[in-house]
Amino acid sequence: MTSHPIAVFDSGLGGLTVLRALRERLPQEDFFYFADTRFLPYGDRPETFLRERGVLIAEALVARGAKALVIACNTATAAAAEAIRAAIEVPVVALEPGVKPAVGLTRTGVIGVLATTRTLASERFQRLVGNHANGHRVIAQPCPGLAEAIEAEGPDSAAVAALLDTFVAPLAAAAADVVVLGCTHYPCVSAAIARRMPAGTVLLDTGEPVARQLERLLAAGNLLGGGEGRLTVATSGAPASVIATVDRIFGQKLKIEHWEP
Repeated sequence: MTSHPIAVFDSGLGGLTVLRALRERLPQEDFFYFADTRFLPYGDRPETFLRERGVLIAEALVARGAKALVIACNTATAAAAEAIRAAIEVPVVALEPGVKPAVGLTRTGVIGVLATTRTLASERFQRLVGNHANGHRVIAQPCPGLAEAIEAEGPDSAAVAALLDTFVAPLAAAAADVVVLGCTHYPCVSAAIARRMPAGTVLLDTGEPVARQLERLLAAGNLLGGGEGRLTVATSGAPASVIATVDRIFGQKLKIEHWEP
């Protein structure tokens, strides 16, 4: 299976921020990126739906030939990671907000977490805070509509700016000095978030740690290498709209195919 691709999936295009880190660290791997835009946004959907949908996608990606799977979505991880790992036999890397590294970086003892409503309400996130907060104050700030606005309006839009004004202000007021970007869309607006926080605030996303973990798992399974750096991108929605979104968010044009698991 060494020559088989690595599958990466997200509800939309935010996972491309993770894919970028994966391709930088593993340039000889082939990747298949799936954006489940037909069901975007994931953030406010029932946990049962997300778990069932996540397992369906994972099984379809393995049937397509994936040698490993990256769940490039914090919401899907929170709802479905355990079920996905139980359902498939290939290595699985899942995202979760970087509370643990944030604890090691904070000086004020106050950490902000920006994420979807579903991620922050999940039992998995509550365990994460319980296991790693170690007495630090963790401000969990839900950001309903932010990921959708980034995709639909663009990172520099007035709609995104208005949402950031609302969601970032409580973290700045509480003197958080580390902000965890708990959704793969949010690195697209990291500069705008930083402008709304005091100078010196550290912003954490999970692309690079996920890439390191994937590399470790592939090496342990003797699955490293064998590709040619190819990238295939697919969506369950309309390819034309996804092409426009990728161009708007990332400034590049990609060929997008339609694929429905």
